[in-house]
Amino acid sequence: MMEMKRPALPLTGECPCEAVRFEVSAMPLLIYACHCTECQRWSGRAFSMSMPVASKSFRVVRGEPKPWRRIGASGVQSTYWFCGDCGGRVYGERDARPDIRAVRAGTLDDTSWLRPVAHVYMRSAQPWEQLAGRGTLRDHAEGFLDARRQVAADVAGVMKRSSVAESLEKSSQPAYVAVSV
Repeated sequence: MMEMKRPALPLTGECPCEAVRFEVSAMPLLIYACHCTECQRWSGRAFSMSMPVASKSFRVVRGEPKPWRRIGASGVQSTYWFCGDCGGRVYGERDARPDIRAVRAGTLDDTSWLRPVAHVYMRSAQPWEQLAGRGTLRDHAEGFLDARRQVAADVAGVMKRSSVAESLEKSSQPAYVAVSV
């Protein structure tokens, strides 16, 4: 079993062309993988990994990211910030949660410590994807908003049992919740 080490703060990262650089002065609130079709389309990958952090702990230290605003499937207005030179998405924010910035986890300089504690929208996951570790699979056939509430409750339960920092210190395979919506 590989030992996982807690990363040093501040966490730092940048867009692919290095024009936009940021730092995060506190550990993330959560790390999750989203398998929804929008994330697949926007990232060009099977899933995207996000890392919500407290807004007060996030700051851009170089460059000026450009905004792209849209209303998501939940009806909430979101702003996605990307590099105007290379188009790389760096972070996002929702009008309903101004206290949170969702950093694209893959933009960090050091990604070796990242372990998602939640996998969401598993119904949209590619058929070849398999999750390993101590996970709980929830299948939500209900409507989108009901599923979002259950995802929040499931993730809150995982976070009570296992914070990101504790997961890094205790295990190479932290607990997670996998949700089919």
